[in-house]
Amino acid sequence: MSESTQIAVTPSFPPSGGYLQAIRQSSRNLRTQANIMITKESIQRLLRSSAFRSSFKRVSAAHGLNLPLKFDSRLEELNLISVLSLLNFASGYRIPLHEQLHRGAWDTIRAFIFALYITSSSEDNLLSSRGMQAISLTKVAELMGVNLHVERPHKDIPGVVIGELGGPLYDLVGLVTQTLNETGSILVSGGYLNLGSFVLEALKEGERVQARGGVESIALEILVRAFPAFRDMAIVEGQPIYCFKKALFLIHAIRLRFGSVSPPPFPIPSTTESPIFTDNVIPSMLVHLGIIDISQASGLSLLFLGAGSEESLEQLLGPASKSESSRASPSGTSVNPVAPKAGPMLSNAQAFKLRAAAIDACEMIIEEAHLFDAYAGGGKDQDTLAWIREITLPELDMWIWSIAKDRPDYRALERFAQRDTVFY
Repeated sequence: MSESTQIAVTPSFPPSGGYLQAIRQSSRNLRTQANIMITKESIQRLLRSSAFRSSFKRVSAAHGLNLPLKFDSRLEELNLISVLSLLNFASGYRIPLHEQLHRGAWDTIRAFIFALYITSSSEDNLLSSRGMQAISLTKVAELMGVNLHVERPHKDIPGVVIGELGGPLYDLVGLVTQTLNETGSILVSGGYLNLGSFVLEALKEGERVQARGGVESIALEILVRAFPAFRDMAIVEGQPIYCFKKALFLIHAIRLRFGSVSPPPFPIPSTTESPIFTDNVIPSMLVHLGIIDISQASGLSLLFLGAGSEESLEQLLGPASKSESSRASPSGTSVNPVAPKAGPMLSNAQAFKLRAAAIDACEMIIEEAHLFDAYAGGGKDQDTLAWIREITLPELDMWIWSIAKDRPDYRALERFAQRDTVFY
C-alpha cells in the first residue's frame, strides 16, 4: 500500500472515556513499530544536564497565554482562547512567515486572533459562529498582514515581472479560512453563539460524567467528535495514531488561564497528567537533545544528520554561553529572534511517527523524573534537585517548546516541517 493511500484513511474514534489512554498507547505502538529508540540513559543525561537544571523552572512558565486584551466576560475570554487553540497550527510555514512578517507561526496566529478581536463589533463579530462561517480569504489575509501575491517573470516580455496569487502563504491563508468557515458552520448548525459557548458546554458535560474519565477526557472527546480541525489522528502503516494536539492545548490553556480564579467561572479540568501537545518543535528538539534516536528507523534515519552526536550533546546539554542571554519574553514571544534555518520537509506518515515518538518520550521522561535520585553521584546541589521528582507532563511540554526559543544555539537547530495540515 502506498503512503498516499495509507494517510487517506483515518481510524475510528477511540472508545468513549479512553481518549487519553488511546493517545499514549497508540504513540508507543507506532514508535516501537517504527524502530525509534529511547533509552533511560539518555533521559538521565538530560535530567542531570546543566541545560535542563538551570532553565526548567524559569522556561517552563513561559506559556505564551498572557493576553494583553480586556474582556467583557469570562466567556468572551474563553471564546478567544478557544479560537486561538483551533488555529494553533502553521508550523510548516515558519520560514515564509519569517521572510514576510519577521515572526513565526505561533506569534503570527496570536497576532491574527488579536486583530479578529480588536476589529470585531457587536454588528460584525468575527469571533462569533456566523462571523467565522462568513469570513473571506481576503479578510483573513488582510488581518494576518500577508501578501498573497508572488512575483514571476513575464513569459513573453523580458525584464517585466508580474504578480499573481499563489505561494506558501496563500496556501496557509486558505487553510485558516477553511478552518474558520467549517467550524463556524458546525457551530451555527448546532445553535451556538460562538466556539467558547460550545467549549463551556463540553466542560459542564465533563463535570457531569466525571466517572467516565474526568473533565479533561470527556471535553477532549466532545471536541474531537464535533470538529474536524481537532481530529488529529491517522492510520500509519496499519497502526492507528491519536495525537489531538490542539484540543489538549485548549484544555490546558483553560486550566492555565482560569485555574486560579475563585470561584471558578466554569468547570476547570485537571491536566497534570495530560499527554503533551505534540507538534514539530518538541520531536525535533528531542532528537537534537539525544532522547529520540532515529538512526535505525526506516524512512527517518537520514533526517537530522549529526543530531545526537557526542560533540553536539556536550554543547546542547551544557550551560548556555555568557553571550547567549535569554531570548524569551514573559509572554512566550521571541525577542530579537535568530533567523530560522529550514529543516526537512516531512510526509504525513513521517511526521506522525516523530510526533508519536515525542509523546512516548515525554511519558518516559516523566516516569524517570518521578524516580529521580537527587543524591546519585554527589555534588553540591543534591538537595536542590529534589524538585525534578515533581515535574508534570504539561510543564515538560512547555519547557521543551520554550527552550527552543530561549537559546540562540537552540533556535538555530533544524526543525522538521509539514505543510497542508491544520493539526500543528
